[in-house]
Amino acid sequence: MMLLAIDLGMVIEKLILIVVVVSASLVIAMYTTFAERKVAAILQDRRGPNRAGPFGLLQPLADGLKLFFKEEIIPAFSSKTLFILGPALAMITAVMTSAVIPWGDHVELFGRNINLQIADINIGILYVFGVVSLGVYGIMIGAWASNNKFSLLGGLRAASQIISYELAMGISLIALLMVTGTLSLKEMVVQQQAGHWNVIYQPLGFLIFLICAFAECNRTPFDLPEAENELIGGYHTEYSSMKLGFYLFSEYINMFISSVIMATLFFGGYDMPFVNEVNLSPNIAALVGIAALMAKVICFIFLFMWVRWTIPRFRYDQLMHLGWRILIPLALFNMLATGGVILYFSK
Repeated sequence: MMLLAIDLGMVIEKLILIVVVVSASLVIAMYTTFAERKVAAILQDRRGPNRAGPFGLLQPLADGLKLFFKEEIIPAFSSKTLFILGPALAMITAVMTSAVIPWGDHVELFGRNINLQIADINIGILYVFGVVSLGVYGIMIGAWASNNKFSLLGGLRAASQIISYELAMGISLIALLMVTGTLSLKEMVVQQQAGHWNVIYQPLGFLIFLICAFAECNRTPFDLPEAENELIGGYHTEYSSMKLGFYLFSEYINMFISSVIMATLFFGGYDMPFVNEVNLSPNIAALVGIAALMAKVICFIFLFMWVRWTIPRFRYDQLMHLGWRILIPLALFNMLATGGVILYFSK
């Protein structure tokens, strides 16, 4: 019987990379809440959080401590196991999507080439969609287990909204996959480095994907599952302490990961425009690539926040009308038009 050879160095590399990526995602999500409040303050001509620490920078830590020390309440008539499983599942699926994202090219340490990607699988986009689709179960399980009619209504809204907009999002990506010919996120970035960013070839596909990303993240104007003037707090009405914190954190992690995916698919990922990475050492090129990716992500996160504090919430019938009768036909048209152009130029 032959045993499979295990590269212990690669196992250690991947474990360290997992810890770094997950920790960075949590810290970025934590400070995204701070950035959201600051952006809202600027747009509304007020100061925002400025008491906890210099310039208010310790406010996210204060909020986290507050959630940790709040009373842990589980409703008496709830399904306790599912009540705990809901936020845990939402948090796990939010973090899992980061596994296939190429954060940079590679670095050279201790004589080894270390790829800055946890798993370079050739079906990266399908993995992302599969994991994101599981996220709705965390919302629905928590909403149903709460034994609260407002929570259940919020969960039903979230499920129908995510299913509706995932269809348009998936169809918009089919056109992109027809152009690139690959499902690997790393390969897409390499193609964009060698040519032009995909947003030039797929502007309509990007616009559809962007709108669907707002709906997937339950961000205004698509935050109907948490419409406090209609549903109190939506699907997490009965939650408190860190269970509520998990739901809130998962939303901000989803917003961060959505921004990374949009930057990777349509804006070159870690590609720095007008910089030839070949002239740089691998480690410097990797740092430049990470900085380029984070700069693009910051722009998308600011867009998420800007829209939230600018555009009013849709009515629910308007939200479903936009998803089924406008975005899906547009995505289908974009897919057919892309196929026609590819066939015409392949003659």
